[in-house]
Amino acid sequence: MAGCRRRTWVSRAILLSVLVFQAALSLRLENTAFQDEAVHLASGHVQIAHLLNGTPVPPDYASHFSGTPLLCPVLAALVDARFGLPGARLLSLFFMLGATTLLYAMTRRLFSERPALAAAALFAVIPSTIVLGHFATCDSAAVFLLALAAWSIVRTDRAPLVAVLLAAPVAVLAVGTKYAAGLCLPTLVVLAALVAWPHRGRRSIVRAVLLVIGLAAPILAGLHFSDVLDGVGATTTAGGHGTDGARELLWKSVVWSGPMFLTACGGAIAYARRGRMNESPSVARLGVPGGVWRALLGLLLCGTALLALGYQINLANSVAFYEYLGFGLLFAASMAGVGLIRLVGEHFRFPQLACVVWVATLCVGVTTLAEWFTSWPESSRLNVALRQYVTPGAGRYLAEAPDVPAYYLRDITDRTRWTSLRSIGYQDTHGAGRHGEDGYRKALADGWFDVVVLDVVVLDGVATPRMEPVVAAAVRGSGKYRPLDTVSFGEDQGRDRIRVKR
Repeated sequence: MAGCRRRTWVSRAILLSVLVFQAALSLRLENTAFQDEAVHLASGHVQIAHLLNGTPVPPDYASHFSGTPLLCPVLAALVDARFGLPGARLLSLFFMLGATTLLYAMTRRLFSERPALAAAALFAVIPSTIVLGHFATCDSAAVFLLALAAWSIVRTDRAPLVAVLLAAPVAVLAVGTKYAAGLCLPTLVVLAALVAWPHRGRRSIVRAVLLVIGLAAPILAGLHFSDVLDGVGATTTAGGHGTDGARELLWKSVVWSGPMFLTACGGAIAYARRGRMNESPSVARLGVPGGVWRALLGLLLCGTALLALGYQINLANSVAFYEYLGFGLLFAASMAGVGLIRLVGEHFRFPQLACVVWVATLCVGVTTLAEWFTSWPESSRLNVALRQYVTPGAGRYLAEAPDVPAYYLRDITDRTRWTSLRSIGYQDTHGAGRHGEDGYRKALADGWFDVVVLDVVVLDGVATPRMEPVVAAAVRGSGKYRPLDTVSFGEDQGRDRIRVKR
């Protein structure tokens, strides 16, 4: 008994070390707010102002946000109001640390302590985990809620069948927080049946049906009584089609998740062939499920990691690909933990093999998406320059990525006064509506905007290369705007050109 308690405390101490290391990897990232963060936090502030003061919410706001604006954005905005962007990013870190802890608990329940620690150690250093742990968007909260739902399903495998319904509201919240989390709902349903099968037999099918009902009822109600369906279509299923080829997406998937996914596949194969291999002395006396069951569990957990790849290939779009990979890798991590322990072998015969895999995964996380975090221009100098020429509570402003300056200048302006290069609805002096290129040309010729910010270098999915030269030419040809300042961000990141109305 004393040995069991000692092993538990040692396991917890190692887990704490993993979490500290994960936090250090995320906190080393630094940059000003990215477009997605600005949109996320701004939506929360808009909702809070609406709830407290009745401030109108833009009618199409939900259709531009990939999650329900009333959930995570409100919480993040409350933190942002008190602690700023660093506080909102720390909230994301809290969610990702919680997801790693729940992954450990789930894997420990499925297998034992050693695979659980290995799974947590691998998940803590993959690119998605590192970035989402310091990225103030709803993705980290969705990962945490998926982890909580999966842990609830595994933890109640021997409880009465209705206990599985505890996971239903958590999973629904995950989908509401980030619509793409719905990719993992089939995995949760099948997992509910699989983990209960050794204890309940065919009754585990009833457990899965109960979970389907628990998921379907609130989701269908939400779709019927809200505009969530418009948001899902605009931001998740139909609004993100791009031109990225399958080969490019496959290569990014290999780079970002290859080491961990291959380890998970190896673990699934090894687990299907042999149920136990001295992963922990405490499980030697436990029964081992059959080979078919073990193969199905490995197929389910590893296959979930491929859902994001298939989804993005369908959309031909790599925007937010790393976020969606994190959803699937959360499940594959359990099998990766088994794979890492099987590489070590019995009696720790080959620990160097596990070290090589972990170090390779760490290097990928540190050198790929960690670099991505610094790939957009640092905007503090731009914000200082704009603050001098933005009129408090008035004016109209044009920018390629307006959400970032609107976020930093929210004490003197609001997003409704900013226009992006994605769309415009300008009414000329004769009352005629102008849209698209014609709308930008006419608005600039009339001097409708007070400030124009051009040449903002942003990431794929945000930039509008087709419209930028049109607007730049219209600004120069209008004669209504004078150059104000050039804020340089380095030779490799371009610059911002600020022009103000004469």
